[in-house]
Amino acid sequence: MRIRRKKWAEKELEEAEFYIDHPEIDYKNTWRNRFQNSEHPLHIEIGCGKGIFMATLASQNPNINYIAIDMIEAMLGVSKRNIEQAYQNKEVNNLYLIRANAERILECFGEEDKVNRIYINFCNPWPRKKHKKRRLTHIRQLENYKQFLEKGAEIYFKTDNDELFEESLEYFKEAGFQEIKKSYDLHSEPIFEHNIETEHEKMFTQAGIKIKAGIFKI
Repeated sequence: MRIRRKKWAEKELEEAEFYIDHPEIDYKNTWRNRFQNSEHPLHIEIGCGKGIFMATLASQNPNINYIAIDMIEAMLGVSKRNIEQAYQNKEVNNLYLIRANAERILECFGEEDKVNRIYINFCNPWPRKKHKKRRLTHIRQLENYKQFLEKGAEIYFKTDNDELFEESLEYFKEAGFQEIKKSYDLHSEPIFEHNIETEHEKMFTQAGIKIKAGIFKI
């Protein structure tokens, strides 16, 4: 999703205690100890966009620690505001918003971080053959995630794109993930205990496009 530059984003992000601009410097392998309750499960969203999904999820689940990742400053600025609105002036103590490139995610996370779940919602489908390796569900990326996922961890995946979904099913299989559940019409065949609709999800659903989803376990 394209978004115009937000002149206020840089300043507001700098002032937010839950925002980290360069996590690759000294956060790798230390994420669990950065939270007040380090024993809680750790879930991350790769490509959080405007942050509505993560803001809702994290504010409703104080017993889970979260990290929301994006690389566009304007998106992160909007995410910051949505997070603060969801927490309603309460301390944001179970969520970090970070600026990072998913293609270099191993610069930010390592095996000591023991992530329990990854959310990938409506990522870029990169339809051209020469670009498919950039998909967040491509086997190359899945192999990277395995470096910091705890044994038994899950990836929750949602998309509107038929080709991306079908090819991702093969990526997960090839990378050694077990398919736990899948749905070709998430709103008619729910597979998540509590589905939080993203901005894209609402838009695609209103346009009559069925949402594809899956849960995969390593």
